[in-house]
Amino acid sequence: MSGSREKLLERVRHAVKEGNRAGHAPPLPDRDNIGYQGGGSDPAARFCDECTAAGGNVHRAANTETAIACVLNLVQAKEARRVLLGHESILEELGLVERLHGLGIEVSRSDQPDSRDTREPLFAADIGISGVDYLIAETGSVVVASRPNHPRSLSLLPPVHIAVARSEQIVPDLFDLLNSGKFGNPPALPSCLTLITGPSKTGDIELRLVTGVHGPGEVHVILIG
Repeated sequence: MSGSREKLLERVRHAVKEGNRAGHAPPLPDRDNIGYQGGGSDPAARFCDECTAAGGNVHRAANTETAIACVLNLVQAKEARRVLLGHESILEELGLVERLHGLGIEVSRSDQPDSRDTREPLFAADIGISGVDYLIAETGSVVVASRPNHPRSLSLLPPVHIAVARSEQIVPDLFDLLNSGKFGNPPALPSCLTLITGPSKTGDIELRLVTGVHGPGEVHVILIG
């Protein structure tokens, strides 16, 4: 009996070992475009329409100067005193740290160590400003991948989230995001991939839709190009 048990355990160990190796999973069956929506003839316009329908706010900017003005106008309109700012290259290009300091606004960066002393700025921020990885035209969603200098708290904790993106980051459909090798081939997905479709919503309180309960109550996307 013990010999049969050992053989069974050996087969299990072998299966687990092989299953953890990239490339050993069987290929998925061909979907043949079932459920594919696409982004239409103008993916940027489709994204704007879908994001707005989901309760988000899209601001089109012809260039970086217009984008800078839009960010600063939003920050001032919300009377923000503290801003949590990401480290994406597009934000560095806009030079937001100096410009926000010029308005007398306290700026915290998103790559601060996760300790009790540095956690407070994450919860105290009035606005979180981030870049994006992609935008999905089909659903009007913002795609943000977690990484060491971009924690989930940047887009989830502040009551207002401003996402800055370029039109080249738009993908037509959710399937294009996951099936196009954008995260490697085979996919090397991050520890957390967040899809943001409008402000935070919940419908489990007396079956009434409530926004801003488990995340930002406002989502603004500044689309350059």
